Amino acid sequence: MFLIHLLVSLFELSLMVVMSGVIIYLIYRIFIKANSDFDMEEAIADGNVAVGILVSVIMVSAALMLEKGLGASVGMFRLSISAPDEVSLPLWQAGLLTLCHLALTLGIALFTVSATLRLFGRLARNINPHMRLGEHLKNGNVAVGILLAAVVFIATHYVGEGVSALTKALVPQPQIGKIEIMK
Repeated sequence: MFLIHLLVSLFELSLMVVMSGVIIYLIYRIFIKANSDFDMEEAIADGNVAVGILVSVIMVSAALMLEKGLGASVGMFRLSISAPDEVSLPLWQAGLLTLCHLALTLGIALFTVSATLRLFGRLARNINPHMRLGEHLKNGNVAVGILLAAVVFIATHYVGEGVSALTKALVPQPQIGKIEIMK
């Protein structure tokens, strides 16, 4: 039994190492392409620290949200590997469930970051019509980059709990047995 748990743990560690690389790349590509205001990748290549700070926090925040979103399906995947067949899902179903949760959580993260940044930009412009945060960011205003990074982090922190609850609700629970209380 110890050997099975050790092998499952080593497999899970290997899977997480590979997934972390893939997830980092996916987050970067998706969020760079999602910005229609200007080319963030070019701004980073030109040394725009403000954009670098914002993109870094977006990546960290999205990764934390993905971790919350994948927790339930990774647990189900672990159960599928180590539990008897009548209790767990087949491995292909557990893997597919994990991929679906990854896609769902990525979509929620993209929506959360985009909507929050746009909403915050509009609110700032309503208070001060000259406050065009996207322009300031594009021009390398580090204070704006830090401010927007905080907005992203706070929003994804709160939404992450909802993502965790949603994905837990979407994971099929194994039926271990029936308890008969009275006849």
